[in-house]
Amino acid sequence: MSRPSEERNALKVDSADQIQWHDERDVVVVGFGGSGVAAALEARYHRVSVLALDRFFGGGATARSGGVVYSGGGTEFQKAEGFEDTPEEMFNYLRQETGDAVKEETLKRFCDQSATNLRWLQSHNVEFSGQIPPVKTSYPSDKYYLYYSGNEAVGSYAKHAKPAPRGHRAKGPGLSGASLFAPLKASALARGVELQVQSDVRRLVCDESGAVLGVEVRRLMPGTKAARSHKRWSNLATAIHNYSPKLAFKVRGKVRALEESAGVVQYIRARKGVILTAGGFIFNREMVKQYGPKYQEGLSLGTTGCDGSGIQMGMGADAAIDRMDKLSAWRFINPPLAWAQGIVVNDHGKRYCNEEVYGAKLGYEMVEHHNGRATLILNKDLFKQAFNQVLPGKIWFFQTAPALMSMYLNCKKASSIAELAKKIKVPEGVLADTIQRYTDAANGLAEDELGKSSGFLAPLDQGPWYAMDISFNSSVFPCPMITLGGLKVNEATGQVLNQQGEEISGLYSAGRNAIGVASNLYVSGLSIADCIFSGRRAGSSVAKVDEVLVNTAEQSDSKETVHEAG
Repeated sequence: MSRPSEERNALKVDSADQIQWHDERDVVVVGFGGSGVAAALEARYHRVSVLALDRFFGGGATARSGGVVYSGGGTEFQKAEGFEDTPEEMFNYLRQETGDAVKEETLKRFCDQSATNLRWLQSHNVEFSGQIPPVKTSYPSDKYYLYYSGNEAVGSYAKHAKPAPRGHRAKGPGLSGASLFAPLKASALARGVELQVQSDVRRLVCDESGAVLGVEVRRLMPGTKAARSHKRWSNLATAIHNYSPKLAFKVRGKVRALEESAGVVQYIRARKGVILTAGGFIFNREMVKQYGPKYQEGLSLGTTGCDGSGIQMGMGADAAIDRMDKLSAWRFINPPLAWAQGIVVNDHGKRYCNEEVYGAKLGYEMVEHHNGRATLILNKDLFKQAFNQVLPGKIWFFQTAPALMSMYLNCKKASSIAELAKKIKVPEGVLADTIQRYTDAANGLAEDELGKSSGFLAPLDQGPWYAMDISFNSSVFPCPMITLGGLKVNEATGQVLNQQGEEISGLYSAGRNAIGVASNLYVSGLSIADCIFSGRRAGSSVAKVDEVLVNTAEQSDSKETVHEAG
């Protein structure tokens, strides 16, 4: 395991008295996104003082997301739409996605608390609704707020768990991450959480025993020219990233330079503990190269703050890391629905994944087992259907634009299978056999060999044919990706573990900064749901550090009532 850069190694002192602290609180939260605000709210509920520090202005990847919370077990919105769901069925499904990322009892607790955590979000003024979209989609329009956000209805999954829609999208226009985070932030501030922005936490401060005492911060002072420039450059980097990632990374260099030249070093004491909630490391290209070299050519998804700083700070205090090689590539091919009725083949002309699955599953198979290569094949009928399905006004612009660009700038047409095979450089006989076997399944002559549902099958034996390169490194059809690994924690409390598996006194972590429910295979909404679950867990645990006979797992069981924080 590599070590963090020198600037992330913990500052070691004999005792807290050795440092001239600029400020102190009971709890210091590093990073104020989804898990950070949940931790802060929960800690405040237990009436301890909380200071949240954010390198920018709060929100993190949560505020930039689709605002989907994976929730089930019988939520009011599931019931309103006529769906019966139980924590057991939710567990049976998620066990297939989460693997061994967390212990079985942790996943059960996550599922048992799911409906309660959704109500907790509502108690802090986050709005949800029902309404199911008529067809499967990667992200529904503003008319719909409950949907199948993963693989629940796919046959190979449904045989293990009764399907139910569990993607609860926060109510709000467009990508509704901002609509989810804004009321949480307002609620936290109203309840006494203090937020200090443009404060880049550089390292932890520990005593000789390894206990965490506080943090070292570089702060841009409010109202200064440097602070204004920092805001302007950081906003620009975020705005242009999806269109020009290389330029965005150059702009981030200016952001970092301002922090180095104008940041005022401060030390903040955390009497009870520090909670690291600074996100993953997808914007740290060196870490991606080290831990996930197969993923270097994808499009980083998140925010500038997803730079691995929280993970590295933990490592600098001897924290253990795990699952750092777990990255998630999102190769969505629905919408348009007609794309998912076609076939995806590898460099040998063979299918390798059921095309109806959630995009992260397809992306996983593509990158991990097929060298990042994928070609989507449609015939004339499906191509026409796809075009009609992505016309402006029918789906989101961020779904329409890449689809149309791929169909017109990234497409090869062939009048015969032989010509098609030659153009995409695969063996003709293999491709012809692949298309024929798929067509036989679509015509009811055989079962689809990859278990595709009948509604997603379509005959492909009649041309002409169209082939689109949807490989991981496609510049026309970029593949977004996130990281899933992080610090190892005690799964009952969120307390960070060291290299020997022992708890580090005064240090907790949550969200993508830590190993959690979402640290294996990804489905939409699972990360935010885990941010709320793990954030509340850490906030409650650190607030009760000095209490006797605390059992967080029992205190937070599924029978708890929804409390108002503060």
